[in-house]
Amino acid sequence: MEVEVTHLLAGKSRPFRGEEMSAIAKLPLTGPQHITELGLEADEQADTKVHGGPHMAVHLYPLDHNDFWRGEIGDHPLLNDAGAFGSNLAVSGLTEDAVHIGDRFRLGSALLEISQPRQPCWKIEHRFRQKNMVATILKSGRCGWYFRVIEAGTAEAGDALRRVVTGCSDWTVERAFSAIWGNPNAFGDSDIEQLADLKTLTPKLREKMAARIAH
Repeated sequence: MEVEVTHLLAGKSRPFRGEEMSAIAKLPLTGPQHITELGLEADEQADTKVHGGPHMAVHLYPLDHNDFWRGEIGDHPLLNDAGAFGSNLAVSGLTEDAVHIGDRFRLGSALLEISQPRQPCWKIEHRFRQKNMVATILKSGRCGWYFRVIEAGTAEAGDALRRVVTGCSDWTVERAFSAIWGNPNAFGDSDIEQLADLKTLTPKLREKMAARIAH
């Protein structure tokens, strides 16, 4: 599987709501970009307690979903921006049902590994000035995902994002999102145990699944 990355994007931490800061507004970068274990060197995260870090270093929100959102919220001008949902990679032709936790992708000289689905938060609704977007993401599974960086490297717009390793075939990003946040009651203890034992899943989410089993 191989798709073109039409833009690499980064954001700076800026005032967002009251005293809240955010770097969700990502803008295209030009030229070669360094990708370290913490993501694109040019990128920032305002709240490092819930964003960023080595297990959530690079975010991808599929451009394929923009037409869906136009049907939900109308032709919002932000939907013309590649980084409208805070994505670091602008990609079409790759969605949550086609990739798995643990899939590895080569991007330029960097090697990325899918680590978890993205949990939607209030900042999406505030950015778009639209209510119920979080609920729609939970229902539809259009969540996007995070990569960790296995090998640091350099990439630029126009490079291919090429899958070189398929991860856990039982757990697409779509299915993992549903089990963790979207529709957890539809999954049994054996499913939750699998996620808790899935070494390529973000440690925090593995702990969350283990805690669910304990209860």
